[in-house]
Amino acid sequence: MALLHPLAIDLNPELKSRFQQFEKILGFVPNSLLTMQRNPAILNAFGVLTAAVMEQSTSVDAGFKRLLAHMASSAAGCRYCQAHSLLAAELAGEQQQRLEQLWQYQTSPLFSPAERAALDFALAAGSAPAQVNEPIMASLRQHWNEEQIVELTAAISLYGFLNRWNDAMATTIEEPAKAKGEALLAEQNWHAGKHLAASDTTQE
Repeated sequence: MALLHPLAIDLNPELKSRFQQFEKILGFVPNSLLTMQRNPAILNAFGVLTAAVMEQSTSVDAGFKRLLAHMASSAAGCRYCQAHSLLAAELAGEQQQRLEQLWQYQTSPLFSPAERAALDFALAAGSAPAQVNEPIMASLRQHWNEEQIVELTAAISLYGFLNRWNDAMATTIEEPAKAKGEALLAEQNWHAGKHLAASDTTQE
C-alpha cells in the first residue's frame, strides 16, 4: 500500500503545464507527481530540473539518458523507476530491439563501446554506496567529453531522487508502466511493487 495516495490531477490548476510536461515524457501523469503536488514548489522545481537534465542536451541522446536512468534505478532497486525509465526511453525514440537487449549491452552489437562505458557507469553510480572506481572513470573519459559526463551523471542523479521518492512512498505503478516492465524485464525477475530490503528477500 502506498504511503500517500495520489491527489486529483485538477486539484492545483497552476500545475497544469507541469503535468503536461510529464505527460509528454510518459504518456500519462505519474502517480509520483500526483503525490508530490502536496507541495507545488517542490513539484515545480523538479520539473525545471527534469527539463534541464533530460530535455536539453548537447550531444547525449535523450532516449539513451533514460537507459542510464534504468540502469541506475535497477542498481537502486526501484521497480517503479525501472519500468518508467524504459517507457520514457521508448517514447524518446529508443528502438524496441535495444530495449529488449539492454541487459546484454556488454556484448550486444546494438550498443557502442561509448554506450557500454556509460551504462557501466550508471550501474556503479546507482549503487549505494556508489561503486564508481578508477577503471570505470577511465573508460568513461575515453569515450565522453567533460560536458557529456556532466549530462550522464545528471541523468543518473535525477533518477536517484526518484528512486528514493518512489520506493519510500511505495508509489502505485500505473498500468502502462507495469505492462512495459512485465514485457521487458521478465528475465530480471521484475514485478510491480516496492522492493524489499536485502534482509527481507526471503519473503518475496
